[in-house]
Amino acid sequence: MKFSFSEWIIAKFGHWLLKNDAPSRAYLCDFPQIRKEILPGDVLLIEGRNRVSRIIQQITHSPWSHAALYIGTVPGINSANLRKRVEKFYPQSTDSQLIIESEVGEGTIVSPISKYENEHIRILRPQGINTEEIQKVIAYAIANLGRKYNFRHVFDLARFLFPWGLFPRRWRSTLFQHNALQPTEDICSSMIADAFYSINFPILPLVEIDKEKNIALIQRNPRLYTPSDFDYSPYFNIIKYPIFKLGKDLSLKDLPWKKGVISDDIGIYSDPSQ
Repeated sequence: MKFSFSEWIIAKFGHWLLKNDAPSRAYLCDFPQIRKEILPGDVLLIEGRNRVSRIIQQITHSPWSHAALYIGTVPGINSANLRKRVEKFYPQSTDSQLIIESEVGEGTIVSPISKYENEHIRILRPQGINTEEIQKVIAYAIANLGRKYNFRHVFDLARFLFPWGLFPRRWRSTLFQHNALQPTEDICSSMIADAFYSINFPILPLVEIDKEKNIALIQRNPRLYTPSDFDYSPYFNIIKYPIFKLGKDLSLKDLPWKKGVISDDIGIYSDPSQ
């Protein structure tokens, strides 16, 4: 297959942006426990390890740079047609625990949750949502499988790597501008926001109060969402599974502290106070 010069540049640039550093923060969560406790409809937030992730983290002032929707296993999906569609995009084992995500360079895809085994991740669980509504959210995400990732956003993000003064005014980023009448390709957060909006689930709606104190909610354009917005939303419960869970089985005195040393996040040194 022949590629144009622009497509070649995009592929090379995307590869450069997506090159991962070595994992270093997986110890912040207990992945086996997450796999055991996660439920269909939960949103996973991931602290990424590449240049795109660092740009998003810098812009949003949040460690979370990627979001994915957990859909469970194929047999747990209540529609035969939807099960077939998932199997088309993920023909491996039907027992795998699966997520739907939008990845730069790949579009909206199905992935096993084990893909993020070595990452720092968090579970967000929507409040007050029943099984039928969860299945509708999952169905919306499945219907969007195969959609392309909007590469314009990659270039918009990349502009934050360089001094603003080097670029003409017309090149200023449009990352957070929106046009409600213009359809857009998926990015990770907007796809998930759209899925929840399909059942009128609030994430971070605009709240209007009139003179009579009547309250009205206004949907926020899904294109404006970032992974941190799901973390900030009051309508998702934050669920954490640290590798050392304090409780009746583990107290502070049981923690395996290493004595006589201290870390400054760069290295480990002798503790001068001891």
